[in-house]
Amino acid sequence: MDDEPNLLRAFERQLRAAFDFQMAVGPELGLEAISHDGPFAVIVSDLRMPGMDGIEFLERAQQLSPDSVRIMLTGQAELETTIDAVNRGGIFRFLTKPCPVDVFREVLERALEQHRRILSERQLLEETLQRSIGVLTEALSLCNPLAFTRAQHIRHYVKHLADRLGLADAWQYELAAMLSQIGCVAVPPEVLEKLRNGEQLNAEEARMIESQSQVGSELLSQIPRLDAVAQMVARQADPWKLQVRDPDRITIGAQLLKIAQDFDDAVVRGNKPDRVVNHMRKRAEYNADFVGALEHIQLAQDSAETRLVTVRQLRTRMIVNADVFSNGGLLLLAKGQEVTGSALLRLHNFAATTGVVEPISALVPFPTSPFLAERRSSDDDTAVPDAAGHTKNTSDV
Repeated sequence: MDDEPNLLRAFERQLRAAFDFQMAVGPELGLEAISHDGPFAVIVSDLRMPGMDGIEFLERAQQLSPDSVRIMLTGQAELETTIDAVNRGGIFRFLTKPCPVDVFREVLERALEQHRRILSERQLLEETLQRSIGVLTEALSLCNPLAFTRAQHIRHYVKHLADRLGLADAWQYELAAMLSQIGCVAVPPEVLEKLRNGEQLNAEEARMIESQSQVGSELLSQIPRLDAVAQMVARQADPWKLQVRDPDRITIGAQLLKIAQDFDDAVVRGNKPDRVVNHMRKRAEYNADFVGALEHIQLAQDSAETRLVTVRQLRTRMIVNADVFSNGGLLLLAKGQEVTGSALLRLHNFAATTGVVEPISALVPFPTSPFLAERRSSDDDTAVPDAAGHTKNTSDV
C-alpha cells in the first residue's frame, strides 16, 4: 500500500511473476481492500502518506487482520520512527527506499514463511485447546450429566448458527458453547433438574442459576488465550441491545449462547422448534437475524432411530432418550446426552457394582445425521446393535 502510483506500478512489473498481490493507492483504499478482499498473508505500507501515516495504517490493519505479516517501506530511516512502528504496528521488517528488487523479493518470501508459521502455530493452539476443553467437558459429563447434556445441545445449535451466519473464528463460539455450563459444577443437580423441567425456582435457586455464568467465566479466565471465551460465558444471559450496530465478537458470542440455550430449554420442555423460533423472533432480547438462522435446525430425534438397549449394547455416539439411573437412584446420563467413552465406562462400572436400570432408550443417529458427523473420526469403528441385539459397524447402519 502506497500513495505513489508510479512506485506501485514499478513493483507490480517487477514482482507479479513471483507473487499474487493487490495494490491500493492510499491508506483508506488499503484498509478497504483488507476488509473486503482480505485477509492477506503480507501487508506492505509506505510510512509517509497524506491523511494517515504508515504506522497508524498498519496498526489499524493489525486489528482487521491480526495474522497478516506487516512490512514498513520508507525513505526515512529515523531510529525513533522505526521503534514506534515496531511497537505500535507489529512490524516484521523495516525497509528503506530505494529498496533493491532482490532484497524486497527476499523479504516478501521470508514474510510468507512467517505467515505460514503463524497459521501453523494457531492451528496447533486451537487443536490443543479443543482437546483440552474436550477433557474438561468429559469431566463435567461425569459429575453433572444434566449440565453436560445442555452444553452438548448448545454447542450443536451454536455451530449451526455460526455456519448459517457465516461468522469468522467460529471455533471460539463453539468453545464458548462447550464451556457455557462449566459453572454448573457449583449448582446442585436437583436445581438443574427443576430448571430443565420448567419448574418454578425459589429466590436462592434462581440466584444459583444466575451465578453459574460468572463462576464459569472465572474458571475459564485462568486458562491462557480463553479471555474472549470467558467473557462470552460471563455475558451469556445478557439481552441483545438494539442500538448495537457493529457488535464485537464477545457480544456476538454471548448472544449466540443465549439464543441457543433458551431455544434448547424450550424444546426440551416439549415445545415445537418452529413455534419457539417464531416466539423468539418477537422478543427484543434476541437478535432477530440470529434467531432466524435457527430455522430448519435438525434435532437429534429427527435424525435417529429409537432403540431399547442394555448397557452392554450401548455405544458411543448414541444419544440416550430418557434419563439413565443406577439401581440406587443416581442419575448417570441425562435425557438427550450423547454417550462418550468415559460415560460408557462409568455405566459399565456401575453395572458391575450397584447395577443400572435397564433397558435404556437410545437414539442411534443415521449415517447422515449432523450429530454423527460432528463426532466421526477416521480411527473410530464403533459397532451399534440392531433391534435384535446384533451389531454392525456404523458405516453400515
